[in-house]
Amino acid sequence: MYSIQAIQQILQAKTTERPLHEAQIEHLLLDSRQIIFAERSLFFAIKGAQQDGHQFIAAVYEAGVRNFVVTQFPEPHTFPEANFLLVPNVIAALQKLATHHRSQFPLQVIGITGSNGKTTVKEWLFQLLYANYAIIRSPRSFNSQIGVPLSVWNIQMQHELGIFEAGISRPGEMANLAKIIQAQIGIFTMLGEAHNEGFASKQAKLREKLQLFTNVELLIYCADDPAIQTEIQALPCKKLSWSLGQHPSADLFVQKPEIFLRHTHLEGRFRGQTERINVPFTDQAAIENAIHCWAVLLHLGIKAEQIAERMAQLEPVAMRMELLDGQNDCLIINDTYNADLSSLRLGLQWMRQHEHGRKRSLILSEILQSGSTKKQLYQKISRLIEEYQIERVIGVGAATMQLQDFLPQEFEQNYFENTQHLLDALPQLQFQSEILLIKGARQYHLEKIAQALARQVHQARLEVNLSALAHNLRAYQRCLRPGVKTMVMVKATAYGAGSKEVARLLEHLRVDYCCVAYADEGIELRQAGISAPIMVLNPEAGAFEQMRQHRLEPVVYSLEQLRSLRIETLPHGIHLGIDSGMHRLGFDSHELPGLLDYLRQHPALLVKSIYTHLAATEDPQHDAFTHEQARRFQLAFEQISGTLGYRPLQHALNSNGITRFPQYQQDMVRLGIGLYGIDVSNTLPEPLQVVLSFKATISQIKEVAAGETIGYGRRAQAHSLMRTGTISVGYADGLRRGAGNGAFQVKIRGKKAPILGSVCMDMSMIDLSHIPEAQTGDTVEIFGLDPSVNELAQVLGTIPYEVFTGISPRVKRVYLQE
Repeated sequence: MYSIQAIQQILQAKTTERPLHEAQIEHLLLDSRQIIFAERSLFFAIKGAQQDGHQFIAAVYEAGVRNFVVTQFPEPHTFPEANFLLVPNVIAALQKLATHHRSQFPLQVIGITGSNGKTTVKEWLFQLLYANYAIIRSPRSFNSQIGVPLSVWNIQMQHELGIFEAGISRPGEMANLAKIIQAQIGIFTMLGEAHNEGFASKQAKLREKLQLFTNVELLIYCADDPAIQTEIQALPCKKLSWSLGQHPSADLFVQKPEIFLRHTHLEGRFRGQTERINVPFTDQAAIENAIHCWAVLLHLGIKAEQIAERMAQLEPVAMRMELLDGQNDCLIINDTYNADLSSLRLGLQWMRQHEHGRKRSLILSEILQSGSTKKQLYQKISRLIEEYQIERVIGVGAATMQLQDFLPQEFEQNYFENTQHLLDALPQLQFQSEILLIKGARQYHLEKIAQALARQVHQARLEVNLSALAHNLRAYQRCLRPGVKTMVMVKATAYGAGSKEVARLLEHLRVDYCCVAYADEGIELRQAGISAPIMVLNPEAGAFEQMRQHRLEPVVYSLEQLRSLRIETLPHGIHLGIDSGMHRLGFDSHELPGLLDYLRQHPALLVKSIYTHLAATEDPQHDAFTHEQARRFQLAFEQISGTLGYRPLQHALNSNGITRFPQYQQDMVRLGIGLYGIDVSNTLPEPLQVVLSFKATISQIKEVAAGETIGYGRRAQAHSLMRTGTISVGYADGLRRGAGNGAFQVKIRGKKAPILGSVCMDMSMIDLSHIPEAQTGDTVEIFGLDPSVNELAQVLGTIPYEVFTGISPRVKRVYLQE
């Protein structure tokens, strides 16, 4: 904890003329919606591409925060109790404060960078070393210019080992992170294609990443990439290299792995000794990540038998929280891959974002390694419980009973010795209309609780990665001119993703408008608690009174429609659609005189925006027509705004147009399919992330004799002994029949498997003959990262829009948050 005066000295910040009020700072705050412990928080007013933290100072002050880092002083009389620290750059000030904090502690620190594997290596090192050290590590993938300082700020005196990851996207960033982390041991995972667009060359990116290790004592890396080997050899630090069968001179030389069905045997030579381990993974990336960890443990002198035992027990790193529909109108946040204070806080923040009137409940296992005494740890947890207004706590493990010492006696709380005892008691706990955060260390297997409480629905599922969706939104917003607003399409249940959860995230990210096709869709969003402005593209006749009641803003696209309206039903305004050449909906040019006359006669009618839809922004062969549409629209806009006497918002661009026609960004853009990861024009300067992944499971595996046929119509035949799998997805779920008869391949355990014969209504058959390790219950990827939705759409002769929106409502939606 630092006094505000000490922070002012650390930052060399200017202050207002009045003396600083006394304050002790414990928490760094960047988001006005995530305020806890307001009196001990310091708000950093960061300016971003679309949001300026200075705009939220009033709201943060109203919530009780009194300490601010800013680049411009507000009017001091407006905030009489506030302390303002003036700095040239708020992010640089955050990093400077974190750098100072890090320098106060003598703990050993491991710094990790690379294009892939950073978070996995970090989490596995925690699994492998928590018995030996009190460890502080980056929460999830907090590795950015902001994430790293927030991670380092959590260091306390009891910590003996820090494990922090660092990621960059452009030159000049890694030097900042190196100063903050101050690592003694470095790990370079690998060099891949991520963020190539920010660097002049792959070598330039490598050199930038290696700046993390400028002052390390030891660097651990794989010597099998010649480019990496050359650059690292030039560094002045000691090196511990490893090689997978290529360089016998490496410090850790690993023989060719022996890969079995569900584990890999590794044998290596280290300092003249033969070392052996088994890891419970078979894919190449996991094997390489495990060897990085193996090298660290060997360097730290962990005994060979302990290394072997721990490596064999490594568990997959689930780096995402899941939001599931539960029984009895409950929502479940399944975050059971680890338990520590930082990740608990993140889970509670996500709960706040999605609760919408539900009772807030926490199911928490013991936190097995925190560096604090149990009394200190559970006192901190109790403070979080009170600040986030949790209404019920269920503890698993004897130590969680210490919460009773710090929570009010009347607080609703239950404690269980182990997970099985909680499972047995679930019927008596009577969960109803609650949002439950299930947070636990892996050893407690609280995923069993999540499975027991989840609504039991069809085994096929559509995973919606909300972190990827947020990334895609920011990717497009970075292409906008300052001040350009963003309207996002959430029609057709947000392209199949689920309109309520997507709209909640978009509102949290402060988009300016949501857009739906019909009034019913907008009413559903309002009933789900969405308060952002909502435009309705195709309002039905007779729905205007309901739209008034729910503050929905209809599009008006014809004189006939306009004349049928009662203006008193439209207090929230309307949007005018102009047909500039697509010939779908909108006022034609010959209707403009009638529209202008109507507007003159009804000056009380509020026009919120005027827009058009460009027909072919993704196709260069139609660019001349796109420019002509823009010209026609501009003429119509000027006539209408001249008649109104004010200029409503003007918008024409969809996802593809944002980057291909930046000159037409106007006042607002409409983001649709791009939000969900599809860049048809391929002009975005940074890659989009996959948002939607359609998955099923293997229900049964059969051996089919040569000559036997498979499926309806006997359209597939076994020409030799064949191993087949029946998967839990069919055309009623959205996997259309055109994908059958070998036209499309799904993915199991990293391998492609063709669909055999006809796709059935509720299931399909696949060829597993070449995947002997596949077993009942395995996950099957229909589309996602690989295969992609574009591949399936191409096979079906359609577009990703149709594939997304064709996913059946009976398919369970699972929402993921990094």
